[in-house]
Amino acid sequence: MNERWQWLTLDDVLIQQANRKKVQQGWSPKCHDFPAATGAWGVLKTTAIQAGRFEPEHNKALPDHLDPKPGIEVESGDLLITCAGPRSRCGVPTLVRSTPERLMMSGKMYRFRADDRLDPRFLELWLLSPDAQRQIDAMKTGISDSGLNLTHGRFTRLPVPVPPLAEQQRIADLLEDHLSRLDAADAYLEAAQRRGNLLHDQLLGSELAAVESAEIPLAELLAVGLANGRSVPTEEGGFPVLRLTALRDGRIDLAERKPGAWTAADAKRFLVERGDFLIARGNGSLRLVGRGGLVIDEPDAVAFPDTLIRARPDLTRIDPEFLAYVWNAPGVRRQIEQAAKTTAGIYKVNQKDLAAVRVPVPTLADQERVTTAVRESRDALSQLALEVDRAVARSSALRRSLLGAAFSGRLTGDASDLSEAEEMIGA
Repeated sequence: MNERWQWLTLDDVLIQQANRKKVQQGWSPKCHDFPAATGAWGVLKTTAIQAGRFEPEHNKALPDHLDPKPGIEVESGDLLITCAGPRSRCGVPTLVRSTPERLMMSGKMYRFRADDRLDPRFLELWLLSPDAQRQIDAMKTGISDSGLNLTHGRFTRLPVPVPPLAEQQRIADLLEDHLSRLDAADAYLEAAQRRGNLLHDQLLGSELAAVESAEIPLAELLAVGLANGRSVPTEEGGFPVLRLTALRDGRIDLAERKPGAWTAADAKRFLVERGDFLIARGNGSLRLVGRGGLVIDEPDAVAFPDTLIRARPDLTRIDPEFLAYVWNAPGVRRQIEQAAKTTAGIYKVNQKDLAAVRVPVPTLADQERVTTAVRESRDALSQLALEVDRAVARSSALRRSLLGAAFSGRLTGDASDLSEAEEMIGA
């Protein structure tokens, strides 16, 4: 690294804020489950802080009976970092370049501001660099990866490079140029995936419109009644039970499981069979509550948990694959979302809610025709999703490589920067 660079700690370069503290923490009152209206007070969710990106629409409206705290209102130029949450979401930094008024920090994030020796863009990029992220990760404390904390006492001990201001600005300009190209590529891929999903939904709608269907309650389409799973603590060597994360994109990933504290005899009533349709009982998002996944493959002995409800289709009335597709149709989703109830920010559905959902059911022959057409579309969409995932992973690796190169003095501003970054990740 250039000899003109000096190393200080965050504590050396941060300025005191209104509360005479260099690092200010937010507030986590009980808020509404919806975003604040324009001009109204709201509290940011941690998801507003993405790596190098601020998304203020991720907020919750402050109830009228609570007084706002203007001292923790986020302003342009603020640097924010998440300080609590799962490992992947704790220690995520961003620079606020612009923001609506009246949005406050939550208690799971810090605000800090550097003195005039540091360009805020440069500091943000340093905090995003692989070296800084490794050090921040080592500072996190907690019992498990699902709930970690980053104390401001540890955080402010982070070493920070301080080159001449002109050098900082040169590095920030170069990195922002390179990273903006990757952002544009990622946005294009995401848009392509959204268009694919939309076309898939439209195809399902047109196929259903082309056949005659009867609207039948789900309860009448099952071989046995709906069944809740069982809550089982983890125990090494125990009988396997699926995790909620097994529900993926309309299918059940049988590999997503844990050993449970119960025996095979205890689990017998909850065993999963091929053709079972498992439905999520609850989710923090209304859009995801009641989503279902089909067990496509013949499973080995594995049970389903209390977070899922099992529907076992009557094969004389409805094809399981057809049910999996039509369950995501707008008319079905509308019924589920209207029936969902919310408690403590979690939307839930129960057996009674789901049993009453009316499903469009054509003849078995027509079901097969619809299923065949939609399956082909889904297979193409799955391939697109796989390619997008690969491209996003490569883009993420390129970002890390570019950031690593910048803070090791290897960023030149030439076209060769991206080539060197690609070589670093073995592309």
